[in-house]
Amino acid sequence: MIRLIEHEHELDAALLNKTLNGKKMLAYMRAYGPNYEFCRFYKITGDYGGVGYMFIINSTLIICSDGGLEPSEELNLFVSMNLPFRIEGDQSVLEGIKIPERYQTLNRTIFELIPDDTPLESIEDHVEFNPKLTDVYKILSEGFPNIADFSLWYTDTSHRCRHGISRVFTYRDSTTASAVFDIGSTVLIGQVATNIAARGRGYAREFLKWLAKFFNGLGKRAYLLALDVRVSFYQEIGFKIVGKEIVLERIDVVKDNVSKGRLADK
Repeated sequence: MIRLIEHEHELDAALLNKTLNGKKMLAYMRAYGPNYEFCRFYKITGDYGGVGYMFIINSTLIICSDGGLEPSEELNLFVSMNLPFRIEGDQSVLEGIKIPERYQTLNRTIFELIPDDTPLESIEDHVEFNPKLTDVYKILSEGFPNIADFSLWYTDTSHRCRHGISRVFTYRDSTTASAVFDIGSTVLIGQVATNIAARGRGYAREFLKWLAKFFNGLGKRAYLLALDVRVSFYQEIGFKIVGKEIVLERIDVVKDNVSKGRLADK
């Protein structure tokens, strides 16, 4: 059974705190609550006692469970009715979803940002801790040509930052990265991009090394997610692979990463 959640206390925080996707769900609940149409939360009760939660944020569906949740016809119908651009989360559930032909399966690698002994003091002199979001968006629009329009991106990003679950940084006015969520001792890094004019100078590499050391110094473990096309880059930096997963993405919607990380046909 799938039931819409109307109050934050209906989420099982202990269960969700076990995974990055679960923590992301808690972070968005903290930022938005259950009353926004574009950010909806659900509880799933399986036929055999399994329990799970899912939420849709804009066009991404994230599913978490206690490990005992089995895909059901109701969940398949939910996916078919909503047709999110991306589906991610509990791997056993994703593998059992009867997805329409318009979806493809992508590889994704989970990295932990491991700090090293590289001197980074001079790097921090060029880090902006509170950049203008208009400047951030300009960088992102060059790195992600199909990013959401400015008003939608600005509203969401500024809202999450105001509620303390996200942070945005820039480096040398050319490279940006965001803490998609910063909750407890865990940070998820995303939206890493360098503008076209500054590429090839190693800015992203320097900046990510600094971010690893910065969050480690705060007693936090930072992670990022990478499709296959970027895995070698993060390995060269020295970040640690801590997991691999699949995500499902639509192929009938134009996005900048539709073909990145596509799995070979089986």
